[in-house]
Amino acid sequence: MSSLVSQIDRLVELGIHAAIGQSPETFRQTLLQLVVHLPGDPGEPDFEAGTADAVIVVNTPNLPIRDMWAKVHRAEKPAMERLFPRKPEDFVPTEGLGLPVGDAYLLFGLDRGNATRNVVPVDAAKRLADQGRTPLTVEEGTCVLLQWPQFLKPNHCFMMLGSRCGDRRVPAWWLSHRAPRLGWCWEGNPHTWLGFASCLRRSPAVDFGAPPQFHPGF
Repeated sequence: MSSLVSQIDRLVELGIHAAIGQSPETFRQTLLQLVVHLPGDPGEPDFEAGTADAVIVVNTPNLPIRDMWAKVHRAEKPAMERLFPRKPEDFVPTEGLGLPVGDAYLLFGLDRGNATRNVVPVDAAKRLADQGRTPLTVEEGTCVLLQWPQFLKPNHCFMMLGSRCGDRRVPAWWLSHRAPRLGWCWEGNPHTWLGFASCLRRSPAVDFGAPPQFHPGF
């Protein structure tokens, strides 16, 4: 529970509740409903390995990716977006990804993709499928960085095969002059510094439009 609460605190600190028109209290109580899906209190993320037990994903039409990425900062440097000629909203979840229906959920078994650096996307997708893992979307990868911008490290950044825009572009987060950068790479090109972020599973979602079940003491 403590890790979930600290993640919620971080989202409130970033003003995510205000961006989607929620009071801090209602926002907190809604997200606290996700605790029923935790098998235990998640441990601390391992930034070197690029792994984490669980992370909250806010994925609602009231907070489009255009607004979400701009809240990412690392070492006091704001994120930049370089998706031209595409726009952030052009990258949508791939068919069959099976995202939870609702506004927020948990990702379990997060992996930045260290083992898939220098692998072309088509081979990485097959490798992830063989391991029972699914690729992250742009929204999910961005939520990881909202919590832990340290997940981006020099030579250890990630692509997000769970979102595509109908061509050979694959969205990615990496560092440019030490600042987080949301851009894209060509599908056929391997990169020694880019892996493919994935997760083991996703929890059912909660809905910010539904009355939350209140948890006293939080």
